[in-house]
Amino acid sequence: MAEKEEIKENLEELNKKLEECQKKREEYLAGWQRARADFLNYKKEEMERIGEILKYGNLDLILKILPILDNFEIAEKKLSESLKNDESVKGALQLKNQILDFLKKEEVEEIKIKLGEKFDPDFQEAVGEVEKADCEAGTIVEETQKGYILNGRVIRPAKVRVTK
Repeated sequence: MAEKEEIKENLEELNKKLEECQKKREEYLAGWQRARADFLNYKKEEMERIGEILKYGNLDLILKILPILDNFEIAEKKLSESLKNDESVKGALQLKNQILDFLKKEEVEEIKIKLGEKFDPDFQEAVGEVEKADCEAGTIVEETQKGYILNGRVIRPAKVRVTK
């Protein structure tokens, strides 16, 4: 009889230990699942961050190239008709086209400005006001510097003059 009670006590003790182990197992499993979910979320966020870095990684280089392109635009506007047909000048202007091709491959788009349309502060920067009686206030009358967009984000707003 004592032997049966001893076995019963041992069995109860083993059941208590088993329950404890099962509780710890559940606790550890839940902790591991949370940690795994946190890690997967972190991994996803890091991949998005790296994607953004790659998307705009060449931004600094592009911003350094844009003033060179601006100078080509200014020089081309000031050329006389006789010089526009000169082979040397055509060769120099070919460099401008190569820069434009490079920017296009890098997904840089020019912000298109139409004279007479309304000023949009999301894409344009007003650098001056002009009085013009026949136009509504805030109408674009001149583009002084082209603006550009990289992957849907304005990297340089177009500089324009607007009416008062």
